[in-house]
Amino acid sequence: MIFGSRTWLGPALKPIRGLYREILTVSLFTNLIALSVPLFVLQVYDKVVGHAGLTTLQALIIGMGVALGFDFVLRQARSRTLQRVGLRIDVQVGRALFSKFSALPLATLESRPTSFWQALFHDVEMVRNGLSGAAAAVIADLPFIVFYFGLIAVIAAPIAWVLLVMLGLLVLLAIASAVVVGRSSSREREQALARDGLLGEMIAGRTTVKALSLDKDMSAQWEARQADLIESALTRGRQADAFHNLGFTVNMTTTVLLTSFGALAVLEQSMTIGALVAANILGSRFIAPIVQLLNNWRTFAGLRQSAARLDEVFALAEDRTDATLELPRPMGRLATENVSFAYQEESAPVISQITMRLGPSGLHAIVGPNGSGKTTLLNLLQGLYAPSDGRVLLDEADVSQFSRKQLSERIGYVPQDCFLFAGTIHDNIAKGAEMANDEAVLKAAQLAGVHDFVIDLPDGYGTEIGEAGRRLSGGQRQRISIARALLRDPPILLLDEPTANLDQEATDELAGRLVELAKTRTIVVVTHSPAVLRLSDSIMVLQKGKIALAGRGAEILPRILNRNLRPAASE
Repeated sequence: MIFGSRTWLGPALKPIRGLYREILTVSLFTNLIALSVPLFVLQVYDKVVGHAGLTTLQALIIGMGVALGFDFVLRQARSRTLQRVGLRIDVQVGRALFSKFSALPLATLESRPTSFWQALFHDVEMVRNGLSGAAAAVIADLPFIVFYFGLIAVIAAPIAWVLLVMLGLLVLLAIASAVVVGRSSSREREQALARDGLLGEMIAGRTTVKALSLDKDMSAQWEARQADLIESALTRGRQADAFHNLGFTVNMTTTVLLTSFGALAVLEQSMTIGALVAANILGSRFIAPIVQLLNNWRTFAGLRQSAARLDEVFALAEDRTDATLELPRPMGRLATENVSFAYQEESAPVISQITMRLGPSGLHAIVGPNGSGKTTLLNLLQGLYAPSDGRVLLDEADVSQFSRKQLSERIGYVPQDCFLFAGTIHDNIAKGAEMANDEAVLKAAQLAGVHDFVIDLPDGYGTEIGEAGRRLSGGQRQRISIARALLRDPPILLLDEPTANLDQEATDELAGRLVELAKTRTIVVVTHSPAVLRLSDSIMVLQKGKIALAGRGAEILPRILNRNLRPAASE
């Protein structure tokens, strides 16, 4: 089955089934009109030439002129209909894939390289081309070869068996082409993903590549992967060309055999010369769709493989997108009960049997060395990861029952690597809450300390920040990320190393702001900043995914300093 469960394709094809019926109807008439050409030749040879029937010839020419004009109109109509089909498939499937991609859990997205997810949208193009391009027209014409064979059986019965033999040979070629070209196309795609993955890494790490002068090393890797891709493409091309050429040879052989055996039949007076010529034309029409099928087999192989990959993606579990009950704004109590988490079932847990309770309100710090699970714990608290065991509670309610939208409104998050989008400062603060008014944006900016430096910019909040906010400093990007997290006024705020890009003065200022914010919010911060730790209401120390120390900040901080437990950046 090409489309597996068809759960994703069915809704896209349902509105255009009428268009497919229209295509089949038009194909029926175009193929019936095509039958008129060999019949015209038959009549000219047997009626006009043999009997000098000029009047008959004139009538036949007029009739064929009308038929050919009508055929042109019908084929144009079919082409336009196929374009409409392609457009609707592209829109419907592309929209469904983007929605699916947006709804996938973070752990699922992280399990595959970026190039894999990008290539899925190329798979949509393959599905569109397979269902609305030249290959689709071939499939539409394929059933009507029965008409051609039936007419040959009527006017040239002695040589009809030749077409059956050649048809069997072409079917065998088509099966072999499907297997061989399909495997080669799959290998070619894998090599393309490997090459594109390297290119994506190079672009993402372009600063490091330049700073360390890694261009020669990266160039060697690029050339190796490009060479593998070229070799795979050449192999696939050679195989496809071989089947194409074999199909062309079979087509010409069919003409030779039809003419040879037809000549014997004419000499035996079991058929006329006109029938022989008409049979040759009909034979070409009979064989042509099969040969085109061979020529388009790469498209069909790509369609099948793309559909299989899309089947797999559409079958993946999603984040919860709706909730059965809209609960009021939470007080801000966060808790975990025996929570454990591993990125893979067979791997050791990153978080192991953590039980804790935080809030409502207050500033709560999490510290620990690299690999201790700090960032993973933050992702569990906001529902980005689902625990392997145990549960995470928000005001005593399991976070798994909330939709992703509800959690993002209730829990603000500032990652260590603050990612901003191309656009203005205003647009980035308002991202995710496009209906937010200027007053809300200004309030969030003031709370995060953004307003102080924005008002000094020539364009203020309308300042363009460039790709990923490259025109701003790391500290400025961090503050804008905090403002974005505060825009919806969430009762809980999670921050991962918010002082990593700040100087001491800015760190002290941020620590003071966090204390003020913590009066009405529960703030959980992963940090190694003494300024933040000194002001924290509670501190929890993680080591190897487990709680090593936990308690009031005033009690835990001296013990951390005495043990020289200076935590590093989060993993």
